[in-house]
Amino acid sequence: MTPGLSWRIAKATPAHWTVGADKGYDTFEFVEVIRELGVTPHVAQNATRRGGSAIDARTPRHPNYAKSQHARPRIERAFAWMKTIGWLRKIKLRGLANVDWLVVFVSAAFNLRRLATLTTAPA
Repeated sequence: MTPGLSWRIAKATPAHWTVGADKGYDTFEFVEVIRELGVTPHVAQNATRRGGSAIDARTPRHPNYAKSQHARPRIERAFAWMKTIGWLRKIKLRGLANVDWLVVFVSAAFNLRRLATLTTAPA
């Protein structure tokens, strides 16, 4: 690899990666693998699980964890709309190109719907 290319890759990667997930991913195996990859898990804590939460006490105290948990419902709402209204729950198309087209089309439709809602909302 050329020195210029490695510099560009190093410059393009962010200083710190995080991954957000719901409490179904709050397992010791998942959190361990994510941490081995150098990524901070912003997983919702599942305190009712036998053995307790896999997230240590440091992570929930961080302000970025709170931001990540605050943004989760907004993101999940988009995927829920795409699955119910946009036919992504049971895709009836064959081939990766067709499925890719459907995902792009449904995402664009969701963005147009959101844009219409945002422009008609009172200030």
